[in-house]
Amino acid sequence: MEKIKDRKIVVINQASNYLTVGFCNAFSAQFESVSLITGSIHIQGEELNKNVKVTPINKWVERPASKKFWSYIKACLKIYWLLLTKYRKHEVFFVSIPPMGYLLNLLVSNRFSILVWDVYPDVFKITGMKENHFLYKTWASLNKKSFKKSFRLFTIGNKMADLLEVYVPRTKMIIQPIWSIFQANERVLKTENPFIKEHNLENKFIIQYSGNIGLTHKVEIVVEIAELLKDNKDIIFQIIGRGPRVPALQKMVEEKNLPNCMFLPFQSDAMFPFSLSAADLGIVILDELTSKGSVPSKSYNLMSYGIPSIYIAGEDSELHDYANQFKAAACFTERELQAAKNFILDLASNKQKWEMMSQNALETSKLFRRDNADKFVELYLNSSFD
Repeated sequence: MEKIKDRKIVVINQASNYLTVGFCNAFSAQFESVSLITGSIHIQGEELNKNVKVTPINKWVERPASKKFWSYIKACLKIYWLLLTKYRKHEVFFVSIPPMGYLLNLLVSNRFSILVWDVYPDVFKITGMKENHFLYKTWASLNKKSFKKSFRLFTIGNKMADLLEVYVPRTKMIIQPIWSIFQANERVLKTENPFIKEHNLENKFIIQYSGNIGLTHKVEIVVEIAELLKDNKDIIFQIIGRGPRVPALQKMVEEKNLPNCMFLPFQSDAMFPFSLSAADLGIVILDELTSKGSVPSKSYNLMSYGIPSIYIAGEDSELHDYANQFKAAACFTERELQAAKNFILDLASNKQKWEMMSQNALETSKLFRRDNADKFVELYLNSSFD
């Protein structure tokens, strides 16, 4: 196949992961010239095509919040300058970070496309910000202009599209799911799993939360469910990750005297497949104020290993629809933790039900494979509403 030579494209993400690499490689299969503006590249399985030209900017800073904010501002300024100079004749595909970076399309003349998988300013509702707040109103107003001007506006699910309709007609959007880090079921048997042996987890039913533990992540729900099950010695809750709220959660576990909770740092890329394989049940949590506007990538990783999930999310969320449609998970609101406890006890004692949900997860994972990156590019090139 002959590649496109009369168009150039640059992908932008301050913190590039396997998804960004997948987008770059998919574009590289179609375009002769593909570039990436990024502060870091985290390779997880798929290597970045050597033909993709990388321009470095400052790295994303996770914490404290003040340094994170200034890292975003600095990145926006650098991206803006690069789009005015080095990449002024390039098409732009903006992926994720800095979160306000896509608003730069209001200041440049490039053909500018946006992938939305976290909806701002709606995310700020988690902090208690109201819609009449100056920042919220200003960002919302800019969204309407930015999304209208975009060449392609992608989002990853129907519920997120519902949320974006506040800013732009649905006919302007392209809905295309993303994909898992893992492309096949490579789950390691517990009897052969070094992670199980290292942490003495033999013969335990392991419920695992793995991810960021920041101010907007309600991981205390894991602790609350663990408290309901503290008398069951065969069920262990793992909280794997990092963030500013870890000490508060550890104190919460200590005060409640919960022997069934263990905290671990993020695992290395080499250990991650083993730590994920250890889980009998994954937990995915979305704040109900904004659960319509996000689908955590961990939900796809759990599916790919055939691990059933418990979702804590609103009834208006994509996760709620996933649970009902695919039968690989159960979804509960924050007010239904007793029902969540009963679901866990049933699943832990019913091997046939666990295996059925596991098989459903594996079947569902086929919808979220790496060829979705190629589908993004095909839709980018061939959508009919130019």
